[in-house]
Amino acid sequence: MTFIEEFAPTHLTLTAESPTFWRVTFDNPPVNVIGPDMISDLKTLLTELESNDTVNVVVFDSADEDFYLAHYDLAADPSVAEALPSLTGYAAWVDVTVRISNLSAVTISAVRGIARGAGSEFALATDIRFASREKAILGQMEVGFAAVPGGGASGRLPALVGRGRAFEILLGGGDYDGETAERYGYVNRAVPDDEFVEFVDAYAHRVARWDHQAIADIKAFINKYTRLPDAEYPLHSDAFWGAARQPRFQAVAEALFDGGLQDRSPLEYHLGADIADIAPNNPLH
Repeated sequence: MTFIEEFAPTHLTLTAESPTFWRVTFDNPPVNVIGPDMISDLKTLLTELESNDTVNVVVFDSADEDFYLAHYDLAADPSVAEALPSLTGYAAWVDVTVRISNLSAVTISAVRGIARGAGSEFALATDIRFASREKAILGQMEVGFAAVPGGGASGRLPALVGRGRAFEILLGGGDYDGETAERYGYVNRAVPDDEFVEFVDAYAHRVARWDHQAIADIKAFINKYTRLPDAEYPLHSDAFWGAARQPRFQAVAEALFDGGLQDRSPLEYHLGADIADIAPNNPLH
């Protein structure tokens, strides 16, 4: 049996559009949070791709047009994900994002819907980000939890958007629509939604035609000159989980769950704005 025939993921599907073009579709209702099962699925997929010299391009999209990857699953026990095997030896989410960036295949995030927090970090870890002009929302709202992004957004964003805009995005904690994200460099291109699927697939099929070694070499050179060393990223994870143990983080999370976090609620649609009303004010403000 082939890997695709044997692979039995829980919260995503894998489709071979051709031998050189694979599609991964996230599907974890109600809002596509990233939890231990999805992380396990991704680790299994990455292990296959790391030894596969046929697949040239992998497109990551979503079965839900409103939610690409909402954020990390804050209701899950973090020890479950951390107990999963880690090829890099890093924390679970950093292991995933670092390994995605190091694949020889081209990885494309087709962001149609909301990608905040770890969802945004997943997109940042891929090589190329295409966004629906009308439906994409990206953001890093961790500052509202009195935390830093744990999957490396602080290291990846400056190379894409510049130092000043990285500060704006990470310190503001707000949402960025597809058009603004394109203008900033957060995504490569924002495409009208009615053309989005056709555009992404056409680009992926084009890349899928090329020589695999040439693709791998181009990626290696670009990564060499534009990425932090892999060993930097565990520092971000340690800082996030250290903050997550603090009462102020837990108080914000509790208030958000009371308001409908991780449900298909108005809060999830407007989390970038609403977290400013829920996060406690600095008493000196």
